[in-house]
Amino acid sequence: MRLNTTAIYPGTFDPITNGHIDLVVRASKLFNKVIVAVAINPTKQPAFDLAQRVALAKTCLGGIDNVEVCGFDGLLVDVATEKKAQVIIRGLRAVSDFEHEFQLAGMNRHMAPHVETLFLTPAEQYSYLSSSLVREVAALGGDVSAFVAPCVEKALQDSQSS
Repeated sequence: MRLNTTAIYPGTFDPITNGHIDLVVRASKLFNKVIVAVAINPTKQPAFDLAQRVALAKTCLGGIDNVEVCGFDGLLVDVATEKKAQVIIRGLRAVSDFEHEFQLAGMNRHMAPHVETLFLTPAEQYSYLSSSLVREVAALGGDVSAFVAPCVEKALQDSQSS
């Protein structure tokens, strides 16, 4: 049973990993609609530009009927309001994530009290997985096939050869 609610799952997704996909799949079973919002993050130097990250996310999540992928720049609460999302999904891998995520949730609640934040934890096999670790392993020539979809693995390989 899905709640008649729209949830938004924001992130840089540089690149999207199997841990991200796991959270989207589980959220798609809980909510009527899930929007994966790929952020331009001016504090980060992404390996892939926004268009590439959006395209990879669309490819990885294309088989899930109630998931939409979009890119955005600016405040998450503005995109959530524009898309009529009532819930922000955030992933928590470890206790170390909690303090930062708790601060974000508080700020988002202050700016948009009509939007709730819900924390999901990934499946155990993804609890250590991060996009930055995947990029590092790929840059050093390691096998990332257990951590990302085949299209992402290829994109990482292509970016290393350019």
